[in-house]
Amino acid sequence: MDGSNALGEFLRARRALVRPEDVGLPGGGLRRVPGLRREEVAMLAGISSDYYLRLEQGRDRNPSVQVLEAIARVLRLDADATAHLVSLAQDRPATALRPGPRARQVPQSLLQLIDGWPRNPAYVQNRYADCLAANALATALTPNYRPGVNVLRAVFLDPAERELRRDWADLTEEGVAVLRSEAGADAADPRLRDLVGELSLRSERFRTLWARHEVRPRRGRISHLTHPQVGDLELHSDKLSVDGTDGLTLVVFHAVPGSRSAELLDILGSLSAPTGEAAAAERVEDP
Repeated sequence: MDGSNALGEFLRARRALVRPEDVGLPGGGLRRVPGLRREEVAMLAGISSDYYLRLEQGRDRNPSVQVLEAIARVLRLDADATAHLVSLAQDRPATALRPGPRARQVPQSLLQLIDGWPRNPAYVQNRYADCLAANALATALTPNYRPGVNVLRAVFLDPAERELRRDWADLTEEGVAVLRSEAGADAADPRLRDLVGELSLRSERFRTLWARHEVRPRRGRISHLTHPQVGDLELHSDKLSVDGTDGLTLVVFHAVPGSRSAELLDILGSLSAPTGEAAAAERVEDP
């Protein structure tokens, strides 16, 4: 993943996911590769085959937004994927992508905030899914919610996470799509390159999902967990961007008030009541 032709890689991957019959073309016949042919995409988008070929090969890196939106319609991209496609064709200064180290630290006020939530598991992560801070209840939910752990790596590689998460398949699909969205056009970022390289080598599922080039912004979800101490939980999560930082996200879980999950979360909190300072104070520097 060198990022030299991120636009072309995205177009090829998403073209392979569209069947001819999905766009009104006859299916069947001999096809060397899955999905649509280049000339079919070009025809449906109203551009020349040669021009589309230049886009995929990286020989033309400045298509108009109108052309990209036409291609997006052919490839059946949703609004998030279309915005990602447009961003891949825009030049961005490298200096704007990597703010200084001060912007990467978890603000002290945020550490104090999550430490004051005894009934809400909460942690802070960066754009690479590195956990930078967590409160005691989050760490009780899974020991992988603790400073210094990459949450995405843990979800793919730690067998305990697969046992914990009844929705592991959906979560891994979403996690990879979010990482793609966070990366944007900055595929040459060395931290991202190292993470993707490691997971591609160690996880076939990650390798398959990464190759699909699906994108999705961070948004809330319902987590379905089977905790070894308290049993089945259904927890809502909210993911909130932290202003003034280099892409830090606050993740907060809660159970529906009065539900069985709320009761179990309270039990888990009593079992994991910290002695001394909470885990939120155990922060690390953003790598």
